[in-house]
Amino acid sequence: MKFHEKEDIEVLELDETKVDSELNRELIVFNDDVNTFEHVINTLIDVCEHSPHQAEQCTWIIHYNGKCSVKTGSFDELAPMRNAICDRGISAEVL
Repeated sequence: MKFHEKEDIEVLELDETKVDSELNRELIVFNDDVNTFEHVINTLIDVCEHSPHQAEQCTWIIHYNGKCSVKTGSFDELAPMRNAICDRGISAEVL
């Protein structure tokens, strides 16, 4: 094994790009004892543009786990969806 006294080492520098945490938000819908499955499913289809199957799956997750992340994106993208969901009497938050 040979050791060199001085080796040429290429140093890579990280570009300090700010990671935009705004793009990593989640729209969370919470379970309640008021709204029907059909209402929640129709809301997810209308507001979040879910397929019927996706909306049904999210609704079951909400029912059994108490909440479900139904959409991800920036705060500016999710806030109007959250408001539309809440306007229909369903609890939701952007986290």
